[in-house]
Amino acid sequence: MRLRRFWRNHHMGAGIAVAALLLAAILVLSVHIQDVTVTGSERYTDAQIEELLFAGKWGKNAGIAYFKNRFRPHKQIPFVEDYKVIFHSPFHVEVIIYEKDIVGYVSYMSSYMYFDRDGIIVESSGSKLDGVPWITGLEFGQIVLYRPLPVGDDRIFGEIMNLTQQLSVYDIPVDRIQYDSKGQATLFINKMEVTMGDNADIDGKISTLNDILTDQPQLAEISGTLKLENYTENNSRAGITFKKK
Repeated sequence: MRLRRFWRNHHMGAGIAVAALLLAAILVLSVHIQDVTVTGSERYTDAQIEELLFAGKWGKNAGIAYFKNRFRPHKQIPFVEDYKVIFHSPFHVEVIIYEKDIVGYVSYMSSYMYFDRDGIIVESSGSKLDGVPWITGLEFGQIVLYRPLPVGDDRIFGEIMNLTQQLSVYDIPVDRIQYDSKGQATLFINKMEVTMGDNADIDGKISTLNDILTDQPQLAEISGTLKLENYTENNSRAGITFKKK
């Protein structure tokens, strides 16, 4: 009699435990994320990030999303170094985006190879990225992702890095940077060309260019050439001319 009562109580306890687990599973699977906040993303809209990370029938299920974020590798997103998902509640999550630091790109074998401030190729894409200058006129060897841009002349490589960093500091929107056989750069800004000459006093040249564009933003809408190659530190405006085409 006691043995029978023991097994009856044991089965009842096991049944309650199974029922509790099923109820918990139902509750977890029925909770869906309703609000997604995205911060730190300049290259993707909030809607695009939400679609990339929470797509599919179960993409916004709070339990599944939490499990994937905690125990699965993060999804690889072009031009994004990493991201963090913070669950403020089962219904509200925040996605913090850490974008790759990109300063320019070169064209290579039908692809665009993007590099960072250190000259490391960080991304390969079939599409152009708005706001990033295209570097042309260079001779380079085989390009490998996550390795330095293989420019033959290390001096030119350093000048590219210095120029693109200065443009980034002043937030000057350059469409293309073209180098000639002597390593002299020409900037293409909308309809305007800016001849920079060699790398001497490059910081001052870019600072002066920023001042000119701030005072006369309409210049970028005119087809012509702004000559900055004669800039000197002692006389910043000497020899600076703008000639319409």
